[in-house]
Amino acid sequence: MRKALRMLLALTMSIGAVGAGGATAGAATNATEPDIKARILKIPGMSLVSEEKPDDEHRYLVLTYKQPVDHRHPEKGTFEQRFTLLHKSVDRPTVFYTSGYNVNTKPSRSEPTRIVDGNQLSLEYRFFTPSRPQPADWSKLDIWQAASDQHRLYQALKPVYGKNWLATGGSKGGMTATYYRRYYPNDMNGTVAYVAPNDVVNNEDSAYDRFFAGVGDQACRTQLNSVQREALVRRDEIVARYQKWAGENGKTFKVVGSADKAYENVVLDLVWAFWQYHLQSDCASVPATKASTDDLYKFVDNISGFDAYTDQGLEQFTPYYYQAGTELGSPSPKFAHLKGLLRYPDSYQPRTYVPRDIPMTFRSGSMADVDRWVRDNSKNMLFVYGQNDPWSAEPFHLGKNASARHTYRFYAPGGNHGSNISQLVADERAVATAEVLRWAGVAPKAVQQDERQAKPLAPFDKKIDRQTVERQATLRP
Repeated sequence: MRKALRMLLALTMSIGAVGAGGATAGAATNATEPDIKARILKIPGMSLVSEEKPDDEHRYLVLTYKQPVDHRHPEKGTFEQRFTLLHKSVDRPTVFYTSGYNVNTKPSRSEPTRIVDGNQLSLEYRFFTPSRPQPADWSKLDIWQAASDQHRLYQALKPVYGKNWLATGGSKGGMTATYYRRYYPNDMNGTVAYVAPNDVVNNEDSAYDRFFAGVGDQACRTQLNSVQREALVRRDEIVARYQKWAGENGKTFKVVGSADKAYENVVLDLVWAFWQYHLQSDCASVPATKASTDDLYKFVDNISGFDAYTDQGLEQFTPYYYQAGTELGSPSPKFAHLKGLLRYPDSYQPRTYVPRDIPMTFRSGSMADVDRWVRDNSKNMLFVYGQNDPWSAEPFHLGKNASARHTYRFYAPGGNHGSNISQLVADERAVATAEVLRWAGVAPKAVQQDERQAKPLAPFDKKIDRQTVERQATLRP
């Protein structure tokens, strides 16, 4: 989970053209239905943070909902969990979105929300500030507690939004949507999980080594490996610049231990981060091995980010690293081409990035349990991966008769960590779009008769369909 582990993709993705009648019906209903803010705030535990109207067809609320710190013992305290609501109409389906991290408080619409022309509920993951209990009992940060947050909020809002619900998310958000479905399989009518890694056995990561041995073309792989190696050969010169930059910008290295150790982790991210957020066509941007140190410094910073392993860069993502080191697992490629150049070979793992006063013990079993459930029991689920995304190396597997359960796994050709339904080949794109419309209960008659007619019901709206990639430093998917 390199800069892979250090960058989150906000999946506000645009696809296709508008289907007949999609937006008009919702707009008409909006004009007559009861005030949505008033209805939401009547629910016990709800509080309003802010409100805006991004366009003529939506209202946007930022809210908090009072949740138990421990869903098994709700009497032991509560915390305020932040979420946003992009409201279209109570007569439209609702998409439950999570990034698995902080919630983005700017109005935006995920790809499934645009496909079904629906409402979107976006939830901040527990323990990401400000949605953190005080004091923080880190033992209450696990995938079951987080799924129970979603379940409880869904139960609170289902009486208002009575139509079909879908769960979605990208990367850690795709993992989150899958875990939610495993623990509460009857809440959602369908799930769309984008680029969701599935680290079933934490200590077995040979799949990543095989991936990096074959991704892209040989020339690009060779040059990236060469530049990564050269960045360590010149480490003393570059670390001196790194320390100077840190001093000038108030950056410190108490958690990792030193600028030199942080730099080694930044360089280890380099090849992973390149393929996570770049394409084969970007290989021309990789500098020559004998490039100037200035050019090398700039390339490493651009791809991996020198802020990543500073205390300030790590702090926001402590909850992720905690989960990676206690339950989710994290990949550990061999980096055979860097043999003899690593000073801290055991540092490239989650415990390095979490303050030592937070105890961590890895609990095996959760990922294997979810993996078995997806293989044997999942239904109405869609997994979308990118062919050239490192996280695709350990995907969810669907087992026998998956299509009979309306569960699918598709790969975007040449795609990276921003892969989505719109990037699939035509036949798969049609199947995926038609299934999402059917799960949401809004498939037009033409789509029911011929899935090749499937298109998003909502037109592209530049105000809420910004196609952006948010790169934020830290070791994570």
